Amino acid sequence: MQRFLNSPEELARKEATIRAEQLLGLEVLPSIYMLAILNMILMGDGSSNILNKDSLHDFDGKYGFGKVTEKFPASAFVLNPPYSAAGNGMIFVEKALGMMDKGYAAIIIQGSSGSGKATDYNRRILEKHTLLASIKMPTDLFIGKSNVQTYVYVFRVNEPHQADDTVKFIDFSNDGYTRTNRKKASVNLRDTDHAKERYEEVVQLVRFGKSKLKYLSDKDYYEGKIDPKNGSDWNQAAPRDIKPTIADFKKTVADYLAWEISTLIKEQSNRESVLGK
Repeated sequence: MQRFLNSPEELARKEATIRAEQLLGLEVLPSIYMLAILNMILMGDGSSNILNKDSLHDFDGKYGFGKVTEKFPASAFVLNPPYSAAGNGMIFVEKALGMMDKGYAAIIIQGSSGSGKATDYNRRILEKHTLLASIKMPTDLFIGKSNVQTYVYVFRVNEPHQADDTVKFIDFSNDGYTRTNRKKASVNLRDTDHAKERYEEVVQLVRFGKSKLKYLSDKDYYEGKIDPKNGSDWNQAAPRDIKPTIADFKKTVADYLAWEISTLIKEQSNRESVLGK
């Protein structure tokens, strides 16, 4: 049941509790782990919990920091796994989802993991968890670092995906940001088309569906089905009507006639030029 906070003091106490007890991070590289700890100290947030462990092999889901026997009650996670790992990184997704009892998860990952490069992992994931949304991200999202096509997959945890479950497919190729990769530029990310509003719209689309369309169009949003036993059909798009119309036919005929008339005029002009000589 959702409870609203009634005062700034209560909000501050809740924020402190979240930082101290409800966040947990994992970092396998000792040098990066130390940088993260130092950064939190410098930012005045030394209470957030980070473990120097390998999430695939060393982490058993326990809390740590004086609570080594207690399971960390994760109900949400956000993951950007290494794409070079097994299943284009889906091995991390399967592991993380398996440590949750309930809640939701969002993963940003290479698009090929949902279209054939991780079918075994995807099938096993769908045996236990529901794919709610598949979001195609801009191709230049990681400009300067990588140029791979990425997708965000959103899951509901510990509810097996059924063949009749609806998946929301969102083409978010235009997220409203313009990106550049100029090393000396002061700003390489500019909001040029209601970027913040577009990201909020995607959140609303995942939660409530088509009624929340505003900046995105019907061509960017599609509700469809996937086969839980397939594992390679996670990247779908709204069907396109490719049946030619009368208007298409008229335009084609008009274009052809214009080209033929232009050709005849040019040939006539060339003949007159030759006769004139």
